[in-house]
Amino acid sequence: MSYQGNDHIPKEAFDWYDEYAHGLMDRRTFMKKLGTLVAAGYSMALLTSALLPNYALAEQVSFNDPDIKANYTTFESPKGHGTGQGYLVIPQSNNASDKASWPVVLVVHENRGLNPYIKDVARRLAKAGFIAFAPDALYPLGGYPGNDDDGRAMQRSMDREKIQNDFVAAARFLKAHPLSNGKLGAVGFCFGGYIVNYLAAVESDLLSAGVPFYGTPASEALRKNIKAPLLIQLGELDERVNNTWPDYEKDLKAQGVPYQMHMYKGAKHGFHNDSTARYDKENAELAWQHTLAFFNTHLLL
Repeated sequence: MSYQGNDHIPKEAFDWYDEYAHGLMDRRTFMKKLGTLVAAGYSMALLTSALLPNYALAEQVSFNDPDIKANYTTFESPKGHGTGQGYLVIPQSNNASDKASWPVVLVVHENRGLNPYIKDVARRLAKAGFIAFAPDALYPLGGYPGNDDDGRAMQRSMDREKIQNDFVAAARFLKAHPLSNGKLGAVGFCFGGYIVNYLAAVESDLLSAGVPFYGTPASEALRKNIKAPLLIQLGELDERVNNTWPDYEKDLKAQGVPYQMHMYKGAKHGFHNDSTARYDKENAELAWQHTLAFFNTHLLL
């Protein structure tokens, strides 16, 4: 089961949620604004159930699937928080035990920690033939707390530079994994999309391919370092992120970076996340097909 449509929810409600989810509006103001829609005849229960995630809807690949093996593992992060932890998923099908090496993909969560949706994305990648590793930025504080509001507050309280260094360390850890073929991809969503752009910029030879979903670019000073091919995934209605694209594209062109950009018609910020009403099934599935094809092109030896 997953959300199939959201035409019954006014667009401004999604805009308010986007501001709230990214720290541009506090919860009290967000709920007050939703109250204006209740006064106009909408049900508060309908609005909150549509806007807030229901992670029971986000499992496409079970953690018990025999084609994968998932566990948690730690890695060293001397320039970050010292030690990090992530969710590592390794394929078990197609004579996996006989395969010497695999393409590897780092999966980067939104601004609220390693929630069930992101873990499922990692399992989907493993099901498709990639070793996937999804770090939890909140591990130094005990890990994802089980709900997005607390997770968002926890991540906001942390040193952003150390978080970025943790993801660099996680990328190096995965690239050097004994089963890795040495080709590292990265896919991320929202804040995770930014981290993918950052990983491509902070070290020119770290990534072999990056797929940022609705993520803002790295700082202008770092963009000159980008060499890895990028697949930029944007939703047509995501004005906040889309406003950063023209300058980013200009810099990618100036550096000769190979890139593709897909703008998904009618899609909102977060359209790939199948745990909320922002989910756009048709566009999400198409974007995922593009993602797998891109990784197959750039990560297979």
